[in-house]
Amino acid sequence: MIDYTFFYDRLQKLGMDRLLSGLPEKVDNALHENRQALFPKWKELIRELPKPVPSVIDLNSPEISVGNVKDCDDETRNRIYKLLHELKPWKKGPYKIYGLKIDTEWRSDYKWERLQHQIKPLTGQKVLDVGCGNGYHCWRMRGAGAELVIGIDPFLTFIAQFAAISHFVGPEQVYVLPLGIEALPEALRMFDTVFSMGVLYHRRSPFDHLAELKNCLKPDGELILETLVIDGKKGEVLVPEGRYSKMHNVWFVPSCLTLESWLKRAGLKNIRLIDVNQTTMEEQRKTEWMVFESLSDFLDPKDNNKTIEGYPAPKRAIFLAESP
Repeated sequence: MIDYTFFYDRLQKLGMDRLLSGLPEKVDNALHENRQALFPKWKELIRELPKPVPSVIDLNSPEISVGNVKDCDDETRNRIYKLLHELKPWKKGPYKIYGLKIDTEWRSDYKWERLQHQIKPLTGQKVLDVGCGNGYHCWRMRGAGAELVIGIDPFLTFIAQFAAISHFVGPEQVYVLPLGIEALPEALRMFDTVFSMGVLYHRRSPFDHLAELKNCLKPDGELILETLVIDGKKGEVLVPEGRYSKMHNVWFVPSCLTLESWLKRAGLKNIRLIDVNQTTMEEQRKTEWMVFESLSDFLDPKDNNKTIEGYPAPKRAIFLAESP
């Protein structure tokens, strides 16, 4: 169900031996550490998924789409629905599988629309997506022409969801590994493009994270960094005293000018701010596929411009930068 043998062969053929060194052992350890008690059950669910022959696979639409309604009967589609529903909560998406819509918590296509025409073309590129979740943006990167897309995320829920979608999409040059960026070799310098979206504010040391991202890039490679920001002057940073928007692991939320200075200090060049956007309840919300608390629960009910704790409501910026 989750077999990386083809991926390791692919790395070898691409001459990425430095990345490959020690990787199978790290992946095996991550998959067998029993960090998620439900993981064996999820693997069995994925083995049970039907696999009708799709008439179309579309990685370039807002919904990652496999097949259509006519490609399978209702009984098969209901079986797919039941099994995929067992893998919730689904956070990143949306997806459409044989007419069945997986309406995820995040409309991740909104974020992709904000950046896709601003970044360097991905055609023929080797791409790394750090903190990729279930891989939605990885599929979009492949749809944009990337030769190889590697996503990394340590949460096994997302690994299982990616495996389920991959089951339907079939053999593509997209892989998601159950690892964090710290598991990658130092000074790797192998990727044309590196994405880090929704990760920086979870790191106790933002400068360490920026250094890790830079070290994954080839010279002149492009970093796409998306993270929480506040309005403010250069040097201003929000350090939540407790939770931020009910998240317990938000450490630093800088102003855009502060973040730009961090990117410069990290040694990156050609730094550009391409988007600032306050998250709306259209973009992040509860659905049938994610029934737990979402943005509406994280905001002050009397003032949606503040979090429940009284901090500025979530606002996200996208920066582009290049490795020297």
